Amino acid sequence: MDQRVLDACDFEEVSIGDFILFGGEVAAMAVLEACIRLLPDVVGNNDSPLDESFSNGLLEYPQYTKPANWDSQNGKTYDVPDILRSGKHKDVDNWRKEQSIAITKKNRPDLLQD
Repeated sequence: MDQRVLDACDFEEVSIGDFILFGGEVAAMAVLEACIRLLPDVVGNNDSPLDESFSNGLLEYPQYTKPANWDSQNGKTYDVPDILRSGKHKDVDNWRKEQSIAITKKNRPDLLQD
């Protein structure tokens, strides 16, 4: 973007991260998707965007689907954590928060600094 256009139009600049792209197309698509998915009825469950990365200032907790046990090609079996299958919603919420904090501390500690 030509700096003169930015100066003349007083645009608000938005960064999608610390990396360089060939052009603005990918960045524009990322910003569009981030905004459009917040519109009503775009995402299947309108409450979903309320419980995702950054919605509470933390990175998102791990997600698991079925089956409960998955045998990988390296011969190791990976299991869904028992707490997530327990039906104890308060314990699940606590686990998710703990995981979010741990993942944020590991991958984006800058988000925890106030």
